[in-house]
Amino acid sequence: MSTRKTMRVLAVAAALGVALAACSSQGGAQQEQGGGEAAGGNVGGERYTIAMVTHEQPGDTFWDRIRAGAEDAARAHNVELKYSNGAQAPEQATLVQNAIDSQVDGLAVTLAQLEQVGPAAKAAADRGIPVVAFNAGKDDYERFGAKMYFGSDETLAGQAAGERLAQDGAQKVICVVQEQGHVALEARCAGVQSSFPNTENLYVQGTDLPSVRSTIGAKLQEDPSITHIIALGAPFALTALESVGDAGSQAKVATFDLNVDAAKAIQEGRIMFAVDQQPYVQGYMAVASLWLNLTNGNDLGGGGPVLTGPSFVDSTNIEQIVGYAQNNTR
Repeated sequence: MSTRKTMRVLAVAAALGVALAACSSQGGAQQEQGGGEAAGGNVGGERYTIAMVTHEQPGDTFWDRIRAGAEDAARAHNVELKYSNGAQAPEQATLVQNAIDSQVDGLAVTLAQLEQVGPAAKAAADRGIPVVAFNAGKDDYERFGAKMYFGSDETLAGQAAGERLAQDGAQKVICVVQEQGHVALEARCAGVQSSFPNTENLYVQGTDLPSVRSTIGAKLQEDPSITHIIALGAPFALTALESVGDAGSQAKVATFDLNVDAAKAIQEGRIMFAVDQQPYVQGYMAVASLWLNLTNGNDLGGGGPVLTGPSFVDSTNIEQIVGYAQNNTR
């Protein structure tokens, strides 16, 4: 492991240690006995307001884990969390501006649509609001004023997935993209293609699962040489399984990201694997890192992104992880 990567891992471990210590020490966030609600981040200190703005699309269960992590961190540190989301970039930019106008203490934002949302995040940073990016925007967060980044290396994740597909004997792969122009999704498919060149992107309308099902099914009927499908989110992998049945195809399905149903499908052998970026950790650390910055001037990552993935979930470890998925933390 490189020194830089080691430092990033240590930074995450240190931050989690601080968060846990804060929950039990007299100087940090504390739990009410028997109630489970945070009872004060700093005893006698200020309660901070943090806005989280994401590109969550309706029906995508991935974001349940992001939000669960963020809400747990907010409770642990007595933070008022203002969560909002917009499926379209202009809406996200407006939500960021609303957060600026409401004078929040910190901002956590996803940078899936850089050119629209990035300048809004930069405006927050220019106003002196600490900004962290997470989930999308790993290569660009610094130029938009974000102090830290928490997420996966999506190009590396795609390359690793492509290698796994090649090892399984893939002949042709379709990479199903549910949101065209989303930098992280495009990076995933580009990574798959770099390690398995006979990969074709298939763009679908991610907010309309019946349409996704019919589009994938039509592609499978049109091109029987397709042996593997890789989806970029758990709901789309589950939909792809239906498409395979509709088309009478033998194509195998793999995915990025998890939900309970996808975890069970891996357990049952219907989905090959999931590439996990640990969204619960992304949400938790986005909020906890801002709290640490506001209360103690901390910056995590040593000048680089803090990576939460990729890691594989497959038949070798699903028995442990399926329980965490049911708890909404994986």
